[in-house]
Amino acid sequence: MDTYLRTSRVTLRPFRADDADLLVELDSDPAVMRFLSGGEPTAPELIRERDLPSILAGYDRWAGAFGLFAAYATEDDAFLGWFCLRPERDGPLDEVELGYRLRQAAWGRGYATEVSAALVEKAFTELDVRVVWGATMALNTASQHVMEKVGMTVAEALETPDDMLAVEGADLGGYRYEITRDRWEQTRALRA
Repeated sequence: MDTYLRTSRVTLRPFRADDADLLVELDSDPAVMRFLSGGEPTAPELIRERDLPSILAGYDRWAGAFGLFAAYATEDDAFLGWFCLRPERDGPLDEVELGYRLRQAAWGRGYATEVSAALVEKAFTELDVRVVWGATMALNTASQHVMEKVGMTVAEALETPDDMLAVEGADLGGYRYEITRDRWEQTRALRA
């Protein structure tokens, strides 16, 4: 299977049409869905009929350069969750979202930071991206820390979308984080 990205501990690959059960299992964990749906699972039929077909169509839309990718532990090929690096549906190709959703077993092990840093590097060195951004709820400090570790900073406060008003902390809104290629290059030069 094609590899989109490999780090020392994680391999990202495109999802396949028969991977719906992986997504159903991931989205059925209330802790995983806490800041997305208030802990409510995504209905399996929505994953099979809406989400997975959309993920697969994204590979064609962006010729494999961007999308949502399955993450596997390199040592034992265990499914960890997913990462995305993709533009808005009709947005410019040089402004992309970084996101991730990991199984609880993968939390606290540094996978999110490791892969996010590699995706930011890929975006700026291989994909001609100008801005990488990510959004998170104000209460989701774990995601905020990951974005900060890869050099992203708060660009603006966000209101909670209507479909997330039942989520814990919805009244606090969220944040859009971002990093530009110029800032990433400056930070990289300082570390060299």
